[in-house]
Amino acid sequence: MKKALIVLLACVTLGFAVSCKGSGKVELTFMETMTSPERTAVFKEMIAGYEKENPNVTINLISPPYDQAENKETMMLNNKQTLDVIEVRDYSVKQFVNNKNLENLEKRLASWEDGKDLLPITLASARTVDNTAYIIPEFFYIKALFVRTDILAKHGIKTYPATMDELIADCIKITNKKAGQYGFSFRGKSNEFKISDLLLLSDVPNIDPENVYKTTDGKFSLAEPAAMAAFTQYVKLFKESVPADGINWGFNEQVNAFVSGTCPFLVQDPDTVALVDQQLGRDKYTVVPLPVGKSGKAYLDYGFASLAIPSYSKNKDAAWKFITYMNSPKENSFLCQKYGPLPVHASTFKDDTFFSTGVYQAWSTEMSKTDSYVFVKYPLASDKWPGWAQLHEQYMQSVLLGKMTPEAATAKYADYWK
Repeated sequence: MKKALIVLLACVTLGFAVSCKGSGKVELTFMETMTSPERTAVFKEMIAGYEKENPNVTINLISPPYDQAENKETMMLNNKQTLDVIEVRDYSVKQFVNNKNLENLEKRLASWEDGKDLLPITLASARTVDNTAYIIPEFFYIKALFVRTDILAKHGIKTYPATMDELIADCIKITNKKAGQYGFSFRGKSNEFKISDLLLLSDVPNIDPENVYKTTDGKFSLAEPAAMAAFTQYVKLFKESVPADGINWGFNEQVNAFVSGTCPFLVQDPDTVALVDQQLGRDKYTVVPLPVGKSGKAYLDYGFASLAIPSYSKNKDAAWKFITYMNSPKENSFLCQKYGPLPVHASTFKDDTFFSTGVYQAWSTEMSKTDSYVFVKYPLASDKWPGWAQLHEQYMQSVLLGKMTPEAATAKYADYWK
């Protein structure tokens, strides 16, 4: 009895994340950062399944409010507070690696059987920093084109736009401002550049995949003649097929305009599918790959979150086992079906009917036809990145309102990135 009490006290003293050999129990602390009530509920369901399969393991989930999670995670890591598995955003990886807070997972990844099934983009994202796998991506956000098939049918449009020129022509053809019918569900605020710049740059044939704002010969991509011509077309798209208040639309307004039928074309991420399914139904819409530009290419950025092990965790083997469970094809598919983004395994797009059929085929095409759909990165590590969204929006709105020319705005952009 006395010996058991000593073991118990030792467990408490050393902290709940330490494996106590006397009891055979392991407690892991898992922190998520992309928190929401619905998503946390999904994680809790997955954790319950893991604990049932592993009765000697308890997972303590930390779920800070979304707008506080990144700062809390950074503080806890820097102070070496108890953490065993953490969720890491794509733009936080480099900072955590530089601070030596993440475990190198290369050897573990090499011996993981399900690791052989990971998509090429999953492996590339895992090695975001120093070509080393410090993280294992959980899911992806990639743009595609949502299309109101019922609205297009009413206007006699039987095919879906495969090029930017076709998209702009269809949007303008459909628009009847007096009847309240428009074409394109515009993004005017809240990181609007993540749509506008991908469309502007699709005519440029030689974008640097490592930095979307550079060409492969080192020039500022938005200032290329093909991009400038596309900028003029983008202004035309706004003026001739978008409601005037579209200049102030964020995500919610975009989706509402699409669901209402006001704007039958929408560029968005896969987490939009669940919303549109609920409000509209798949008999009225579909999703197709993002139209290509005159270059024959569409450039796609990709956002993701991942799982990682803090470098100082005392339970790395147990933490890795939990990560491989959460990111197994079965559990990863479950998470993505419930939450909305794209899974990380190739087999899921082949064998799981939820992702192998219907609207998700658009993203499967984008990830497999690498000649036409080129994944690119934003310069997240640059000191200028934090101020880019606000500056871009300021000058883009000035152009759309006729207060500035595309050439003047692009000169401002180029000067910012010098």
